[in-house]
Amino acid sequence: MTDARVEATARLHFGFQNLSLAHQRLYGGIGVALDRPAFVVTAERAEEVSVRDDADGPDATAVASEHARRAVDLLGVPGVAVTVRERFPRHVGLGSGTQFALAVYAAVAAAHDRPVDVRAAAPKLGRGGRSGVGVAGFERGGFVVDGGHPTSQFTTDRPADGEWTVPPVTARHDLPDDWRFVLVLPDADPGRSGDDEDSSMRSVVEDADPALADEISAVLTRRLLPAAAAGRREAFGAAVAEIGRLNGAWYTDAQGGVFRPPVGRIVEELGEHPVVSGVGQSSWGPIVYGLTDRDSVGQAKAAARDALDAASVDGRVLAAGVRNEGAVTER
Repeated sequence: MTDARVEATARLHFGFQNLSLAHQRLYGGIGVALDRPAFVVTAERAEEVSVRDDADGPDATAVASEHARRAVDLLGVPGVAVTVRERFPRHVGLGSGTQFALAVYAAVAAAHDRPVDVRAAAPKLGRGGRSGVGVAGFERGGFVVDGGHPTSQFTTDRPADGEWTVPPVTARHDLPDDWRFVLVLPDADPGRSGDDEDSSMRSVVEDADPALADEISAVLTRRLLPAAAAGRREAFGAAVAEIGRLNGAWYTDAQGGVFRPPVGRIVEELGEHPVVSGVGQSSWGPIVYGLTDRDSVGQAKAAARDALDAASVDGRVLAAGVRNEGAVTER
């Protein structure tokens, strides 16, 4: 009996390149894979599907069971016994949905000695429909920019699972080992997901100002990509912050501001600290990120706690490095 173990880690989503129907390509995700927190999933061959959740926090057995059943069906295997060893919070801006689904799929495949092609499988698992950052992070990690989808494919109804391809990676860079992202998770409502997210995104896309996409393109090509290639942290952070602010202008009506409350106050406070750059909101939030380095991470975490106090909200603070490799599968 093969026992497989898969570790897949979180990602940050800095924003999209374009949300306007006036341009030829839609979406185009920009983000980075982190080295923590992680999903750790183990799987063994079985004649039926069973799932156990041994991780801390709210039980995720139902979600893991759905992922396991989809994986079994896609791979054409009789069953699997899945155990969730570690996981991180869902719908906070860390990409839990994609990482969880792909980790379970990869573990089931490895347990049955089946080849793994997560990029091909992701659409059938309901992942990678808009942004390809999570799938690309699972594959190879690092800083990633994807090419989005042809705007002609946009529909007001969500396509059925499997009726899309994951956007291609158009740029990828390893980032320096001494970079650190301080992560601030305020005690706030989870970010949008599922039908609620789909409805909000449709509304945003239909009303999006195309001029913002032109500004983002300039920041991406002239500032962010060169900074990533050269490993220039402060320049990278400044460009990321600007892309996040420009993206937020698209979402003002949908989330109640350029950053969703109470994120805006946390971003403002954390962004004023001299050891932190590139402060923004990942995806729908509520998680806030800021870029620092290994030597300054203690000061950055203290600044993050001060930002929570300034926003009069409780929360957690942690630091993560960049993961320059993909998910790890062991047998």
